[in-house]
Amino acid sequence: MEANYELLSSPDPADEATSELSALSVTPKDAVCELPDRFAAATRAVQELSSPPITAMEALNEPSFQPKSLRISSDMTDCELPVSLVSVNELSVCPVSTKESEYEQFGYPISVNVFNSQVSVCPVSTYESEFACSVVTNALDFDRTEKCKVFDCLATSSSSTSSSAAVTVNQPTPPASGPSKRQAQSPFTLAASGRMPEERVNECHLALTKFIVKGLHPFATVESNCFREMCKALNPKYTPPSRSYLSDTLIPSWYDVEKANVISELKDVPKLAITSDGWTSLCQDHYLTVTVHYTSQGSVKQKVLHTRAVYQSQTGEVVAEEISDILEEFEIEPSKIVAVTVDNAGNMDVAIKKLQILKIGCFAHTLNLAAQKIYKIASIDKWAARIRAVVVWFKRSSLSKTVLTEKQQLHGLPQHSLILDVKTRWNSLYLMIERFMEQYPAIQAAALDPRLRKAITKDNLDRLKDEDFHKAEEFVQLMRVLYTSTLCVSCEKNTTCGQIIPILQKLEEHFTMKDEDTMFVASIKEKVWENLSQRYQDDDIQAFLHEATVMDPRFKGRSVSDETWDRLRRKAIEANVRPTTGLSDEMTDTEHQEKEESEGEGEKMEETITPLHIKRSALEELFSEEDRELRLRIQKDNLSLTLSEHVDLEVERYKSLPPIPMAEDPVMWWWEKRADLPLLTTIATSYLCAQASSTPSERVFSTAGNTISQERSRLLPEKANMLIFLHKNG
Repeated sequence: MEANYELLSSPDPADEATSELSALSVTPKDAVCELPDRFAAATRAVQELSSPPITAMEALNEPSFQPKSLRISSDMTDCELPVSLVSVNELSVCPVSTKESEYEQFGYPISVNVFNSQVSVCPVSTYESEFACSVVTNALDFDRTEKCKVFDCLATSSSSTSSSAAVTVNQPTPPASGPSKRQAQSPFTLAASGRMPEERVNECHLALTKFIVKGLHPFATVESNCFREMCKALNPKYTPPSRSYLSDTLIPSWYDVEKANVISELKDVPKLAITSDGWTSLCQDHYLTVTVHYTSQGSVKQKVLHTRAVYQSQTGEVVAEEISDILEEFEIEPSKIVAVTVDNAGNMDVAIKKLQILKIGCFAHTLNLAAQKIYKIASIDKWAARIRAVVVWFKRSSLSKTVLTEKQQLHGLPQHSLILDVKTRWNSLYLMIERFMEQYPAIQAAALDPRLRKAITKDNLDRLKDEDFHKAEEFVQLMRVLYTSTLCVSCEKNTTCGQIIPILQKLEEHFTMKDEDTMFVASIKEKVWENLSQRYQDDDIQAFLHEATVMDPRFKGRSVSDETWDRLRRKAIEANVRPTTGLSDEMTDTEHQEKEESEGEGEKMEETITPLHIKRSALEELFSEEDRELRLRIQKDNLSLTLSEHVDLEVERYKSLPPIPMAEDPVMWWWEKRADLPLLTTIATSYLCAQASSTPSERVFSTAGNTISQERSRLLPEKANMLIFLHKNG
């Protein structure tokens, strides 16, 4: 008689457990085992493959299969079970009539019955020669008490023990003494022999989770037929996780590991800066995000802390409480925060004052507010409206776009689309005028094309006079500096707050009215600089920005007041003074005595050093006495200087160094100078981490918009936060 052993899969909602069992070779506590219709036939089938013979119920009583309770469902009204079935807690008989209705109620095939953490032995075939053993887990009752090990490889040594407990399933541990012959040939050990090792399955789960999160793919991707066919073609032994297992287990486990890594890394950071902003999704959920910035080994690092859904009116007090909760969640002390960069909204001003942190207004947002003042000039608004009418007509007509593309090719112009200005978009008016001037020959030729039946375009072009084109040229030339300044503080690298003062000085020089300026140019300059001159007037902000400018080696050559250098000297002393000496840098008699003793010890050490320990060149051997005296003199000079004198010496040394080009990294420059300027390096990093704009938070919301899309509008805010956090930090 031939006996067949196979693992059968089940449809949703139990497919999650099926994939775990197939991939990880695990038999959970709550499972379903299906036996043939006739119990005696199953017993005979098992006996033919077992030596010594075992019964079907003894196969169920394997150590790797330990159900909590068992129900026998058969078309028999009574059944005698072997005494060897000692692991079953409850035995009962279920008639066929009620069994099939229960299957249909819970949505499982006729051969499976799972509910209330019970195990059913049910008929699956009418052929006595067939024996099928299927193990299926109920996802609702699965024991989720152990820690997920898929992402342990990503945890740092200091944070691996602090990550939150998640979910996993482990392979059964083989016994210390080799398995018996009966166990090795049981249906369950035979089925487990062809499965992937746990380490390999974890690697596949990790790669698959990164693919979903980093690519912003829907969770349902793992259950699509094409995706599973691709996984099967790549590795037939690997079964992808179900959608629920990915969403409820893998992603939260990865989030816990990465969050613990971030908390551990931020504990060792002495000073840092944050940015914050608000955003509303297409589901009308309002989110608040907080990003943190700090320097580490010559580079500025950025982490997204939290993108939290908020459901209260965003007053200043509420925003302050929300930011404070996020900082507390990541164990960030307010004393470590150098500054926070936010937009110029009134509620943010109130919130940051309540938190007692230095607030720096987003410089990119400040420049955009100044550029928007141009719309309030009536003459400029009418002039821009005439150009806007032409752009709108080309945007609305599909045929006009085709004709415009042909004319661009004939005139050898770039095949760029026209841009329509939007007041809420930074520098959109400048971009619309610049693109219109670039494509004007093609626009004029397209308006004369006979295929464009409407004469609206030609009429609008006829309304544009030579004076309007001259104004457009002046406008582009004047506003290009403002647009470039916005790009400087909106890029991802080296956007330190030390750029704000130099850029403002350059803009002040550029927007200063001159005698040769026309009325058109003069009106723009007046409006723009009138708005910019009112920004960053607070004394604390002015002092911080000037100090940040001085500590940026790209701008150190500019004129700086003596008050700024004095403040930097005091801060360098406070940052490097020993806790036992307080703020005073005067040397006590005890300190003098300790230094004299150390000098004496240094001389003794110099005398005891023998040439046998150091391999010297012939020149070093010849002038060894002079080298020893030089080292002693330098050591004495350093020991005789107070902390204040050390700071003054480093300040003068820093002043004597030339500025670096704008393309170089100021953070890396300080990292390379940490040995020559150790005291100033301590405070320089605290200024270089402060951001000039809140564009890091804006980029987070760009990712959030792609995450909470039309296809994923039902995504819960908690899951959205995890996906954004892992996408930006993982």
